[in-house]
Amino acid sequence: MKLLIAFFLLVTGTVHGQTIYIVRHAEKAAQAANMSSDVPLSDAGVQRAVQLKDLLFKKKIAYIFSTDRIRTRSTAKPLSDAIGIPVQLYANDTMSKFIERVKALKKNVLIVGHSNTIDDLANVLCGEKKVPTDFAETDYDNLLIVKIKKKKVLFEHKTYGAITQ
Repeated sequence: MKLLIAFFLLVTGTVHGQTIYIVRHAEKAAQAANMSSDVPLSDAGVQRAVQLKDLLFKKKIAYIFSTDRIRTRSTAKPLSDAIGIPVQLYANDTMSKFIERVKALKKNVLIVGHSNTIDDLANVLCGEKKVPTDFAETDYDNLLIVKIKKKKVLFEHKTYGAITQ
């Protein structure tokens, strides 16, 4: 019976808790004179988005969230297409409600945001300041990982992707 309960807990994910992966959108194209500020990904950004998909493909992502910008949605799209999970939109002006929603999901999540918001997301999820400041406008390779297991929160800051030109 104990083995059956342990197996059930393992399968349902309650033993492992929740992992939230937070990234900034990949490299964006230069804004042309006739273009809005909602620019698409550059070729390097498309390459990085595919690398993100490859990295997270087997991480049992159950939800993908993005702001409503072309570059954030495009960063999430390769993983979304590969695992069949739709990209859901969130707004930075509803951050506290969004964070509560993410924590209540109890499943693995990818959040794609911006250089001036991903640090805030990670810090609030951790309950303390782990990322000291916004990321630079030229910094695209940060992967912030927040693991929540019962009441314990672990934080990890990695980089990902090697862009070849």
